[in-house]
Amino acid sequence: MPLSNSPVTSVTSPDITCNVNPTPATETVQVAAGATIGFKLDNTLYHPGPAAIYLGKAPSTAASWDGSGANWFKIAEWGATFNPFTFTDENASQLTTTIPANTPAGEVSLQKLSHELHERSEFFFQYLVRIEQIALHVVGAPQWYISCAQIRVTSSGSGNPSKVSIPGYVQPDDPGLTVDIYYPVPTAYTVSPLVAFFPTEFLNLVVHFRYLDLLSGVDEMIRCSL
Repeated sequence: MPLSNSPVTSVTSPDITCNVNPTPATETVQVAAGATIGFKLDNTLYHPGPAAIYLGKAPSTAASWDGSGANWFKIAEWGATFNPFTFTDENASQLTTTIPANTPAGEVSLQKLSHELHERSEFFFQYLVRIEQIALHVVGAPQWYISCAQIRVTSSGSGNPSKVSIPGYVQPDDPGLTVDIYYPVPTAYTVSPLVAFFPTEFLNLVVHFRYLDLLSGVDEMIRCSL
């Protein structure tokens, strides 16, 4: 969990990945492929701006990965609606999405489990899951509210979405960051990158929450400071 509700203000800072010196998680939960996972906030999203959830494919273990490299892809986005212009996450106290069933395999470690005379091996595929809200209430000075968590995937999918680096996933001069949301009132709005596309395929997940505290909820709900 982040140390405070203070925003990150530079999209090129390493803090944009998972916030400033976040505290470790204390919970591990299991989430089935296709299940709904959510982030429960300790406040509402009262600043206007888009939100998104990303997965980052760990090159080693999620616990040891700092989030660097082109390993991230967006799995959910809350953008804008028009007439009147507003953001779909405004005043939300929680955000939920579905973990894609065809999530590609991440880092693999081998765990052998013995039961009487039987032994089986189980593979674990590891990711970070990241939530952000970009507050646009100060024109020309966007603010990022961010939390990350660890996930461990127990069987591989075959999806191969385009991946980005964080930082590096969006440029400071992106129109979705520099937009004046007050005047003239926008008639269109996007911010890079696009949500990844996944065909349907079964996948099991075991989730290790790294920076967020677990709550009971939709299927699994996470408390975070956004």
